[in-house]
Amino acid sequence: MVHEMSRVLVLGGCGFVGGHLCERLLAGGAEVVSVDDLSTSAPNAEHLLRDCPGYRFVRHDITEPLSGPAFHEPVDVVFHLASPASPADYLRLPVHTLHTGAMGTANALDVAERHGARLVLASTSEVYGDPLEHPQIETYWGNVNPVGPRSVYDEAKRYAEALTFAHRREYGTDVGVARIFNTYGPRMRSHDGRMVPTFIRQALAGEPITVTGSGRQTRSLCFVHDTVEGLLALGRSAYPGPVNLGNPHEVTVQHVAELIRDLTSAESAIEFLPAVEDDPQRRCPDIAVAREHLGWEPKVPYRNGLAHTIEWFRSAEVVPEYAVAQAKTAS
Repeated sequence: MVHEMSRVLVLGGCGFVGGHLCERLLAGGAEVVSVDDLSTSAPNAEHLLRDCPGYRFVRHDITEPLSGPAFHEPVDVVFHLASPASPADYLRLPVHTLHTGAMGTANALDVAERHGARLVLASTSEVYGDPLEHPQIETYWGNVNPVGPRSVYDEAKRYAEALTFAHRREYGTDVGVARIFNTYGPRMRSHDGRMVPTFIRQALAGEPITVTGSGRQTRSLCFVHDTVEGLLALGRSAYPGPVNLGNPHEVTVQHVAELIRDLTSAESAIEFLPAVEDDPQRRCPDIAVAREHLGWEPKVPYRNGLAHTIEWFRSAEVVPEYAVAQAKTAS
């Protein structure tokens, strides 16, 4: 079964991945309704695509019922990406993060069921916590501290997955669940606390690159265009998931810091800071399920993706959210 995507609702459409997803859907000829409360978006992110035919923005907090006029128009697919996603955001907004995973997902399921649409839930590799099995396969239940500071995001997504599959079992709702790993690329906020934009910002500013912990902990870097293609493949399919979307090539955090320093030609020192509580020591997806059911795997080598991201940050004068805002004000 191949789902049509002529009219799509994107919850969290002004976030980093959500904005790229909206852009890709519009390029494919879809009509897109982007919904976001802008609580963790870059300034003026809602205006980035405003001149694109078929694009409509609705400011709304999805923890509130999706009952306005925009939500009564038929849609083919609902992509639910709404949630604080960076540590800086979910540690600042812990209760809102949990409410978004709970009430926000319930409202997303309601609007999808109302229109007989497919719901694609953007979950996360964080559902595996600090995993004890490597690489992580979808049947692994994870190793999560349910009361630690990171738990607000981990458990919000675990609950969102549980609720989504409960709706599938009880009501026959058409769903697909993606577990997204360490996505990076242009238009990340430079101060959002995640590794890649932090290292790039520091290197371009000639500041020390700060690595928390030993630097031997690993991550799997997936370029945002690859992640978006995986979400689209899941949206078109009938596969319920869960399915890992990530790069199976595992790299250490220290290697990423050194590579970004090299790619920026910076002379920054690398400084090691105390480890963050509950920071995963290894993160690497098994993507056999994505290959089999979606025909998907990442295409962009992480070195190329980082170089492209660095060039975008250079053009944004290190602080991209302000550069975007200035460009929109000037236009």
